[in-house]
Amino acid sequence: MAETRAKTRWHGFRFADAAYDYSGESLEKHWSRLHLGDCEPFPEPAGLKKLVALHPTLKPSMSLAKAATALQDAWRAYHRGDFGEAIELGLGVGLLGYDVANKATSIYATYLESDKEAKTALFLEAARRAEELSAAAKSIPNAWYLHGQALGRYSQCISVAKALAQGLGGKVKSSLERAISLQRHHADAHIGMGVYHAAVIHQAGAMIGGLAYGASKDAAVQHFETALKLNPHSAIARIEFANGLAMMFGKEKLRQATALYEEASACSPVDAMERLDVELAKSELDD
Repeated sequence: MAETRAKTRWHGFRFADAAYDYSGESLEKHWSRLHLGDCEPFPEPAGLKKLVALHPTLKPSMSLAKAATALQDAWRAYHRGDFGEAIELGLGVGLLGYDVANKATSIYATYLESDKEAKTALFLEAARRAEELSAAAKSIPNAWYLHGQALGRYSQCISVAKALAQGLGGKVKSSLERAISLQRHHADAHIGMGVYHAAVIHQAGAMIGGLAYGASKDAAVQHFETALKLNPHSAIARIEFANGLAMMFGKEKLRQATALYEEASACSPVDAMERLDVELAKSELDD
């Protein structure tokens, strides 16, 4: 029922571009660049077979060959900005499709859903599914990353103070750390960790943030810098780094934060998500 509700209220991606259409073999050809941030493996039958052998509960109702085709189509929809279709196709595969469904849900909720109640509901849906997937398959890095990412975005919606009071901060941190422990090149999880440290310090202060939540300014900067080394094309890494600097240092780091936003606005997007990141940077600079 929740997925149907999300589908009926779906808003379109207004920056549609033929360059974001990875039909046929072009998806696999460009996969490493498209997924440099999240290290998602290309969905092909042999890989799915190994994954299901490790975690039998992931076995879909269809053949693995059909599941691979459906997942590839789901990712094509995601990359071109058809987020509703990406969710529908991903969920149709079952647990194996939760990563693409959750990522599409979170990106849509972040950028295209303006209603706060709908936005928070979408983040909770993605977090719930990610938690279900991580319980069924503890070795999948993006199950943990997308859980932390969705809860982190939800926390920003309800306010960091409320999220910390509800104990969500620890869950975000734990899931992101788990993702990095499973995949050390996970740039997006490093971004999430940078945001965690910066947001906690901004809300609780350096001393309380460090003692109560294990947050530090040095750790935040290190995570952001690591993310950029792992994915130098990332506009969102620059945006979140800039926001983190502003939260932790204020005017002291204004020049560096502005430079990061300028770099983000000049990035060349290769899919819908990256385009939304770049457009965000441009709009912030215009303001």
